Amino acid sequence: MNTREPVSTENAPRPAGAYNQAIVAGGFVYTAGFGPHDPATGELPSGIEAQTVQTIKNLEAALVAAGSGLDLLVKTTVHLADLADWAAFDVAYGAALPTPHPVRTTVGSQLSGILVEIDGVALLRS
Repeated sequence: MNTREPVSTENAPRPAGAYNQAIVAGGFVYTAGFGPHDPATGELPSGIEAQTVQTIKNLEAALVAAGSGLDLLVKTTVHLADLADWAAFDVAYGAALPTPHPVRTTVGSQLSGILVEIDGVALLRS
C-alpha cells in the first residue's frame, strides 16, 4: 500500500504556505526547502556561513522528527541567492554534514531575503 505520512516539528521553521516540513514515503523522508531562520526566535543569521549552518540545523530537525538524520541523507538540493557565495557555502556545508556527503545539486535562485535554502532526501533509520 502506498502511504505518505506528513512530518511536523517545532524544532524547524513552520511552513510559509500549503506544504509540510517533510513527508515519509517508501522508506525515505523528503523534506521541504529550509532556510536559515531560527525556529524559536525567527532571527536570521548574517553571512553565508552562518546561514548555511542554521539551514542545516533546520533540515536536521525535520529529518530527526521523521526518524532519520543527517547521516542518512542521500540527496540535497541547494539554492544560493548568489553563486559567488559557493566556495564559502561549500566549506560550511562540508563541515556541517557527516561523510560520506550526499549527492548535491546547487543552483542560483531568487530567494526572499535569505542567502541559502536546502531540501533533502534521506533514508529512514532501521
